[in-house]
Amino acid sequence: MQEFFQFAGNYWWLVFPLAAVAGGAIKRLDTLATRRHERRLEMIRAKGELKAAQVAARTNPVAVASEPKPITRPSPMPDQLEKLFAAHDAVTARWLEYELDVAKLIDFPTMSDGRQPLTAAFLKAKKVADAARPASVTAKVTPDQVTEYRTAVTDYEVAFDLAERDARRQRTSGLSDAERKRLATAKQLLAVATDGSASPAERHTAYRRARAELDGLISLSDEAIVVLEKKVALELSSGDDPR
Repeated sequence: MQEFFQFAGNYWWLVFPLAAVAGGAIKRLDTLATRRHERRLEMIRAKGELKAAQVAARTNPVAVASEPKPITRPSPMPDQLEKLFAAHDAVTARWLEYELDVAKLIDFPTMSDGRQPLTAAFLKAKKVADAARPASVTAKVTPDQVTEYRTAVTDYEVAFDLAERDARRQRTSGLSDAERKRLATAKQLLAVATDGSASPAERHTAYRRARAELDGLISLSDEAIVVLEKKVALELSSGDDPR
């Protein structure tokens, strides 16, 4: 104990740098905790917006189908369904802009990540809307079925808006530095793979390397791969398929 006090007396000046180091570590921990807390609050607010929009859609169905005519006879049915089909298809088209464009998915990776709560909510709403959709505008449906479909389309539209907003806010912030570097490399390689001035061998090599960089980071649909391969202008045989 005496040796400790003797050491402390001789090296008392170490107290100040050690305190600064400890203070910096505590400050970093506080910053990380604050960020996690803010993220949780944002998620709670987003979920609250989705819930409020869903409730509003049920009480005021005009949100999606602009001023639908009240169903008093069979003739207005096709008119209402046409409007709902158009709203439904518009959301699906917006989703396909991400689903089929690999470069866009690289910029906004959470749009393909079903583990993200808002993306998962959107994908669920899509299934519900697709299932509730009548076969055609002339299909025999009841007023209750039209109401159910209208609500599903509204939920689908709202869920997509929230998922897209969150994806554009997050971009790649939820990934590690190594993962962001892999995405940046993949994007550069895809630029070479779709460059008409590059040789077939260069495009082929860049394409395969890009797919390797994306593996495990972004889930690509079969349709997205087909679109990408057409851009690259590859004619891959089944035995040489990079998938």
